[in-house]
Parts: sequence; structure tokens; C-alpha cells
Amino acid sequence: MTLAADRDLGNQRFAIEDITTGVHASGFGQVGDGRSFAFHIEKRSLVVEVYRPRLSGPVPQAEDIVAVASRRLTDIDLTDQRSLSAVVRDAVAASQPVTRPPR
Repeated sequence: MTLAADRDLGNQRFAIEDITTGVHASGFGQVGDGRSFAFHIEKRSLVVEVYRPRLSGPVPQAEDIVAVASRRLTDIDLTDQRSLSAVVRDAVAASQPVTRPPR
């Protein structure tokens, strides 16, 4: 596990704060517009969830997810931190909004 120090994103648009490589790869970070994201392995895919800005608690709930993306594991080197970071960055950028039924 690699843990980044608390810091302001400044001019950056993307930062991974925590990343674990390997078959159980996971982590989380921030996007420059105030949203946060998390990623994990689910079956044969890397799943990325982007959360709304200004979460009310420390653990995001299902209703906090505003966008999602997934990538096939066959295309990712899960043991290389730089490769995994690049795939997560691209997935966050390409994430699709979550549609919710009207209330």
C-alpha cells in the first residue's frame, strides 16, 4: 500500500491518495473539481466509482456515486503501480454518469 501525504491538488486535475497493487488492487483519490473516486477489482474488471463533491461522511454511500467506469483486467498490469495509475486516470476521465430513476 502506498499512502500519499495530505495535500492540496493545486493545479492538478487528478491525484491518487492510496493505491494497492496486485490481484486485489484498490485505492482512492481526488479529481480537481472536488469530486473523489475509488477503484477496486470486481470479478474480471477494474471498477472505478466517482463520487459527488462534498460528501457528508467519511464513507461514500451508493447514492453518492455520480459516474462509473470499468476496464477488463486482461489489459492491465496489476502489479505495476504506474500502469494501474494510468488506467485509473483514464477510466476516471472516461467515466459515464449514473442514471437514477425519478423519485
